Amino acid sequence: MRRIFTEKNKLDKWLLVEAALARANAKVGSIPGEAADEITKKASTNYVNIERVKAIEKEIDHDLMAMVRALSEVCGESGKWVHLGATSYDIEDTALALQIREAIGILQQKLDELEGVLLALCRKHRDQAMPGRTHGVHAAPITLGLKFAVWVREISRHIERLNECKKRILVGKMSGPVGTGAGFGPRMFEIQDTVMKELGLRPAEVSTQIIQRDRHAEFISLLALMASSLDKFATEIRNLQRTEIQELMEPFRMEKQVGSSSMPAKMNPEKCETICSLAKLMRPLALVAFENVPLWHERDITNSANERFIVPQSCILLDEMLRRMTNVLKGLNVLPENMKRNLELGEGLIMSESIMLLLAKKGIGRQDAHELVRQCAMDSIKSKRPFRQLLLENKIVGSHLTEAEIEDALNPEKYLGKAKEIVDRATKLTIKEREQRGLPSRGT
Repeated sequence: MRRIFTEKNKLDKWLLVEAALARANAKVGSIPGEAADEITKKASTNYVNIERVKAIEKEIDHDLMAMVRALSEVCGESGKWVHLGATSYDIEDTALALQIREAIGILQQKLDELEGVLLALCRKHRDQAMPGRTHGVHAAPITLGLKFAVWVREISRHIERLNECKKRILVGKMSGPVGTGAGFGPRMFEIQDTVMKELGLRPAEVSTQIIQRDRHAEFISLLALMASSLDKFATEIRNLQRTEIQELMEPFRMEKQVGSSSMPAKMNPEKCETICSLAKLMRPLALVAFENVPLWHERDITNSANERFIVPQSCILLDEMLRRMTNVLKGLNVLPENMKRNLELGEGLIMSESIMLLLAKKGIGRQDAHELVRQCAMDSIKSKRPFRQLLLENKIVGSHLTEAEIEDALNPEKYLGKAKEIVDRATKLTIKEREQRGLPSRGT
């Protein structure tokens, strides 16, 4: 990913666009065919080196024009036809789209891999009961597979979003300094279409001196959205790694890894914390991209300097976050015995909804049942006596439910609803989508 945004690769892309433009100009008769051939031959960092471009830029204070002059120098007589009809951002924005396309390719691979890892976790832990939590407090039982199913579908939606946004972000232009294409003459559309077809990009349907920045804002905000999902996953693992909970733990190399310089026993969730830390850096980049949308008239360059940071940074950061999250999930330590312990921690309180609904079915009525069970639960908490015992001692509860019915209703394994089927549906849908993308149906 870092290679994509090196100065050399950017220069390579600029030269690639210049060569495509020369061939398109030759096709419509604007320049000689032999000139286009020479420009195509020399439009490479084998001939145009970064050092020469930098030297010219130092003299003229214009990076793109420095490339044009350096290319013209090595093309000899044909150099006079370099960049004919174009403005700087015909080249720069089109080349940026080529860089973004390369970056998307890498991100797609990483997202596909992460989706596969989560798919495997859904299957493996489909039936594993654990406490569900809302507001950080025990709510009702769920399965670990359901938690992973939520995550895998979130990643699947991001993959869909990334594929869908390509048609808006992978675009280029040859429309000149204000978008009219006047410099290309009457066959401007043919020149633009030819260049974009060669480069595998869509021609912008309309542009000014630049491609409009709503496209780039969408892309970077999508990357920030993906980062926020990874932040969410990592935060959940961190919470479930708490000593008092300890249901999940990120990988830790006990033979060598050090968790703390002062406390030798520590096994900190530093991998997940790093993901969360990088997410904090990612989200503000989207704000900068939004700030780039309102430019003056047909353009100013208030977007230019910051884009040299936010585009590479957002791609590089997300690439690293995806790598880290995939490695965490591949080595995730699942502790079912602690999930069972935590389900029993409230001595039945986590099953209050189950008892309430059973009483409602017995004819008490939902609202009265809610208040009755609430009172039993509060008495259990205040007296520090098991919820089960309070239910058995309650005369109203006893007049409607047998001891066996109470015991059955307090069994977390019997109150998982359709969790297992929900996981099955999520995995089936994910498999179908992966097969449509040409990927193996089995998770990693």
